[in-house]
Amino acid sequence: MAERAAIVTGASSGIGLAIAEMLGDEGHALTVAARRPEKLEAAAAQLRERGHEVEAVAANMSSEEEIQGVVARHRERFGRLDVLINNAGVGIGASVGDTATKRLDMQLDVNLRAIVLFYRECVDLLRAAAAEHRSALVVNTASIAGKSGQGWLSIYSATKHGVVGFTQAMNRELGGEGIKSCALCPGFVDTAMTDFVKESVSPDEMIQPADIAEMVRALLRVSPACVVPELIFQRPGEGL
Repeated sequence: MAERAAIVTGASSGIGLAIAEMLGDEGHALTVAARRPEKLEAAAAQLRERGHEVEAVAANMSSEEEIQGVVARHRERFGRLDVLINNAGVGIGASVGDTATKRLDMQLDVNLRAIVLFYRECVDLLRAAAAEHRSALVVNTASIAGKSGQGWLSIYSATKHGVVGFTQAMNRELGGEGIKSCALCPGFVDTAMTDFVKESVSPDEMIQPADIAEMVRALLRVSPACVVPELIFQRPGEGL
């Protein structure tokens, strides 16, 4: 059995892949999950080329059964869980009057409901790791939009506010057992999700996925007596 193991969702590119690379470098066996099998397999191959032990599970994060399948595959392969990275997310811009129910439900399911389900399915594994070293870690990718609501991204903003609130609740509920939770709240990160704004904000002026991964690395290294409940990432000169 691996000495440390992690699950990373939304791991086929961007923030998720950068965090997975860092976790592998830090000695974690990895279960990586994402919706598109071909992109996920390419990412998994990249991780294996770095020498990491990887289980790749294609899954739709709006499906309870497929989320359960990710956790079951991880449990069978690695038998333990020290770090859970709830990174999968989707953002769809629209005015409130033009919000389609299907797109509303998709954002609620992937951005918020999936995080709740992953906690539920993983909590026994996280408790076992926390009993061993008092520093089981769950990282939930929120957004700067989860700190300040954004027009035309109202549903996305609402889900990310929900992620921040749920993370706070989990620290109160599970923190005493040694399970730490942190919400990541970045502004524009140079990923495919921000392609819509790259005509006005160049990619080299955006936060980099590696910046996010480095802060998650720091979360691994703080003592069991320290919890970082939230991290906000901003570009120079910006505010909430």
